[in-house]
Formats: sequence, structure tokens, C-alpha cells
Amino acid sequence: MSTPPSSSSGASSGSAPARCRPDTYAPVVEVHACGRAWTLERHADLESLWEELAACDAPNPVADTTGTTNAARAAFVDDERLPYWTELWPASLGLAEWLAENRAALQGRRCLDLGCGLGLAAIVGQWLGARVIGMDYEEEALRFARLNAARNGVAQPLWTVMDWRMPAVAARSLDMVWAGDIMYERRFVTPVSDFLDYSVARDGMVWVAEPGRNVYATFRETLEARGWTTRCARTMQVDALYRQAERVTIHLWEMRPPRT
Repeated sequence: MSTPPSSSSGASSGSAPARCRPDTYAPVVEVHACGRAWTLERHADLESLWEELAACDAPNPVADTTGTTNAARAAFVDDERLPYWTELWPASLGLAEWLAENRAALQGRRCLDLGCGLGLAAIVGQWLGARVIGMDYEEEALRFARLNAARNGVAQPLWTVMDWRMPAVAARSLDMVWAGDIMYERRFVTPVSDFLDYSVARDGMVWVAEPGRNVYATFRETLEARGWTTRCARTMQVDALYRQAERVTIHLWEMRPPRT
């Protein structure tokens, strides 16, 4: 099993290491973060999974009679169970670098990767010495996350299917929660804030990496109204998985709950 290199504490700004980027989708990708290469397997690219989802709209005599297909698709879309997990987003790469820079703070701590997707940040955290729970709403995502931990020679985090609206962890039991670009709509702000209020220890912290989406300003304002403190701990430039002209700006937010 590989072991992580030592690393200094985080800085206020900087760039994640550049890496070789593919021009088209590949089912297995290699990225460089935290001083090493990581190989990640995934189901399909996001566009392909969207096409599979759209195929549910095709005429089906049985489904048209019972309404089963249309009802299942409506529930899927209404609940935002969309296959974002199959992509490796720039925020996850930035988050992985931040974890490496703060490895001393992770040692032996009870940590949760909220919406872990393919598992990169959870795997990195486990490799750095944290006791990690990798949580996602989609069981298929966790199947690939488990494969990716094994592929990279890292002890398995505790992978669990969980809905942030129904926490399956004890109250105030987590020292750290981290997430990479998990919100796209304001309707997620309240349930995620409720989850953090419930699960994070009073002396704990939350790290969120995101690419400047407006919803995160609402998220921070909501937490601040509940007594949380928030700060931008770092801004960095990160490559997108696919080749593009410019690197992506990622903001790393540190959030701490009220002590009482």
C-alpha cells in the first residue's frame, strides 16, 4: 500500500499541478494530485448517461398502459438523481490538493465526503490518515468508488448510500465534512445546511470546493445566519478533465459551526 508524502499547511492561493488532459471521454482516467497519480474508472461520460435517461421517454406499450416508466422518470428528475457522479469535476481535484496540504489536521479524524461520486477526495483523505466515510445518493457511484480505492492501493473508506435529508450518522459525530461542487440549485441549500448542523461536531469544520456558482453565496449566507463562520481559505486554478483553453478557478471555503 502506498503512503503519502509529507506536506505543509495550506496557503492562501495557488494552482493545482497541471496534468495531461484527454480530448475525448475515456472510461479510465489518470489524474495527478497530492504528489502522485490516481487512476479512476467510471461508468460512462455524463452525456452518454443523459442519453440513457432520455431513452426512458421512448414509446413503450406496457409502460404507456401502466405509467410505470413515466412515473419513474419523473421521480428521478424531480429528485435530481442525475448522473453527475460519473464525471470528475475540477472542484474535486482542487479539494484533493487542499486535503494533502492539510494532512496534519486529518490524522485519525472522523471525516465524511459529502456526495463522493467516483471517490477521489474520500480515497485521498483515507490515504492521508483520516477515518473517512464516503457518502453518495447513488449506489452505482459507490460501486466505482470502491473499485477506485482498490485500484489505487488505498484502504477502503466506509462507503455508504445516504440521503442528506435523512442522516445515517450520529448527531455531532463528524470532525470534518468536505464536498466538491455538490449544489446546483438553491433548493439544496436548506437540506445541506440542516445536515451539517446535525452532523458536524461543535469543534469541527467543513471544507467546500466550488467553481464560483451563485448558489454557494446563498449557502454561506444561510450558514452564517445560523451562527456559522465562513471564510475563503484558498483560491486556485485547476485543469478541467477534458482539454480546454483555460483552467478553472476553484474557491475553497472553510466553515465552522457555532460552539453552542
